[in-house]
Amino acid sequence: MHVLFALPHRNPDEWLPGLQAELPDFKISVWDPAGPPSNADVALVWKPPAELFKHETNLKAVFNLGAGVDALLKMKEIPEHVQIVRLEDAGMSVQMAEYVLYALWRESRTFARYEADQAAGRWEPLEGLRRSQWPVGVLGLGVVGARVAEALAAFDYPVAGWSRTPREIAGVQTYSGADQLPAFLARTRVLVNVLPLTPETESILDRATLTQLLPHAHLINVGRGEHQNEDDILALLNEGRLDSASLDVFRTEPLPADSGLWTHPRVHVTPHIAASTLREETIVQIAGKIRQLARGEQLTGVVARARGY
Repeated sequence: MHVLFALPHRNPDEWLPGLQAELPDFKISVWDPAGPPSNADVALVWKPPAELFKHETNLKAVFNLGAGVDALLKMKEIPEHVQIVRLEDAGMSVQMAEYVLYALWRESRTFARYEADQAAGRWEPLEGLRRSQWPVGVLGLGVVGARVAEALAAFDYPVAGWSRTPREIAGVQTYSGADQLPAFLARTRVLVNVLPLTPETESILDRATLTQLLPHAHLINVGRGEHQNEDDILALLNEGRLDSASLDVFRTEPLPADSGLWTHPRVHVTPHIAASTLREETIVQIAGKIRQLARGEQLTGVVARARGY
């Protein structure tokens, strides 16, 4: 089987030795758009150019070097018979859990207030944390969402999760389907979004959704920028309907300099760093899947195009 490394914006010398060590019996090459077609069987990609699929017509599968596949699903150039395989975890879920815990503690433990107190030279201890007042809801219970929910529950926060289809997670109250979304939102003060981006979830973090949360609500978005209506979020913050927002993703990235999110005192902005692909873990996972594919075995992580993830 011929494996094609098709990430023009990444240095192949950082990836190929590890890939070849994991796949010693496989041919591995780097895509050259100016050269003849390689006739590769599978390609490793991340936001690939459309030219790849016009150039390489023998592909049977593409392995996405990241969790989000929305960019691939928008590409009409990918034939229907080509399997799209997403990355499952590879070290990202624990990073997401760390980020969400940091954002939650920053608010629930009033660390943001203490940062301001230090700048003002003010010594003013505040009331201690009562976790019962901080019910958390996790939107999306895939591999990453489940890990986030479990991490939150381990610190004794009241945690619930919502997913499109039913899930069971120890220590987490679960909701599923459109009919149960209002009840999930109504018991949630801190809303954590880790949903995949689909036509159904685009702009889900809008006024209609966020006003169903408990008073003094907080939003943490580590999903996709297209999930959030940024004008609605700013308006709800100014109205006092949202207490804060920790946002790692944005509709336009980098976040434009004139965005009101930069300067709002109750918005915490980070530059899409909640979780990064870890090269070694990614190579091991993808190599394992390629070996499975070569043996004709069923793969996990294959994207259902109609569902969007």
